[in-house]
Amino acid sequence: MEFLGFTLMGGGSPAWIDVPERSKSAFLELKRRKVHRYVIFKIDDRSEEVVVEKTGAPGESYDDFTASLPADDCRYAVYDLDFVSDDNCRKSKIFFISWSPDDSRIRAKTIYAVSRNQFRHELDGVHFEIQATDPDDMDLEVLRGRANRT
Repeated sequence: MEFLGFTLMGGGSPAWIDVPERSKSAFLELKRRKVHRYVIFKIDDRSEEVVVEKTGAPGESYDDFTASLPADDCRYAVYDLDFVSDDNCRKSKIFFISWSPDDSRIRAKTIYAVSRNQFRHELDGVHFEIQATDPDDMDLEVLRGRANRT
């Protein structure tokens, strides 16, 4: 079966999406070694892979992260949020963000939506998932609120 020009496996999940080791490694470097504050991934139509588009250094801010997301195209991202909990403990939580802005192409929105679960399950250790179509959906206070509920 074909969908938007890509071959689908039975069950409707895309057969073409691949997550190379270098993409998984970037996530593990964020999770285990804290060498990245965030990692932004994109689906490369030519190689049919989820590739690392950008990594943020540990000292980069949340504003640096959000400014790195395109206003008119979809992306996946992981963000390592350091915060002080309500009981005054320093903690860290990893967020998986599926960014699909309203101005992105329908084809891109569909491909990212169909592939999201497959890619997300490759990233063991994510604490929270956010689907955002607007910057307000992933405001820093939204992340802090979710992280403090645990």
